[in-house]
Amino acid sequence: MSRAETWEWFQGVPIRILATILLAVALRWLLHRVIRRAVDLAISRGDADRNRAERVLAHATGWSRERHRQRLATLGTLLRSTVTLVVSLIAGLTVMSLLDIPLAPLLASAGVGGVALGFGAQSLVKDFLSGIFMIMEDQYGVGDVIDTGEAIGTVVDVTLRVTTVRDANGVTWYVRNGEILRIGNKSQGWATAYVDLPIAYDADVDDALRVLAESATAFAADPQWSAQLVEPPQVLGVESILGATLTLRILVKCTAGAEFDIQRELRRRAKDALDLAGIPGPRLAFPPDQGATP
Repeated sequence: MSRAETWEWFQGVPIRILATILLAVALRWLLHRVIRRAVDLAISRGDADRNRAERVLAHATGWSRERHRQRLATLGTLLRSTVTLVVSLIAGLTVMSLLDIPLAPLLASAGVGGVALGFGAQSLVKDFLSGIFMIMEDQYGVGDVIDTGEAIGTVVDVTLRVTTVRDANGVTWYVRNGEILRIGNKSQGWATAYVDLPIAYDADVDDALRVLAESATAFAADPQWSAQLVEPPQVLGVESILGATLTLRILVKCTAGAEFDIQRELRRRAKDALDLAGIPGPRLAFPPDQGATP
């Protein structure tokens, strides 16, 4: 190649390479800006003010403003990383083509290497894909109590590859996302709380049910607990009869995670109401007039 041809090449190819790089940078910046705008718009729509009924329903169905924001931010980061990788790869191949570097052998080698890597890293790819879908579908998040089949506990951390769970004994479990075949989320939606009250077999059942209904109504009207109730408590009636004990049951639908506190408080109030109304508690044996066997 003569000096004139070299100078002509230098004037053409480097300028095209520079233009390719600048175009790739500009395209990456534009796509990142579009992704950020879309994520910010989705977050702002999720942050719209809601009335009390909508807030209770949202909480009862597992909707969380902060969790919604975190999930969208994670998806935005994933999309920006994907855009950066694709744009950089295309720009690199274009630059190599401008430099007259043969791409066919490189692409063939990359294809063979990709196939080998795919076979060797099937579990890793499976973990990442499962993690992406878990985040997109919002199956669970940090702070949720979940059942993965292998471990039951509170989610401590969620990444694209591993979910970290701490069980009731304090043991930390690292569960690969690709190995999770089913998820039971105990922190989403509403929970059911059952309150059983044993009374004496010969007690007035209708009177006892009336007392429990009044206690349940007062409980639902208490501002301290009403925000955690999805529906007012329901007095179902007689649940079982065992020996000299007759058991009455109250059903409460509440926000997930509040069922144990509600059970304890409603049980205490119902017990006090039964005592105040003179409803006798369970006895060890039938009274004489009930035909107890000596």
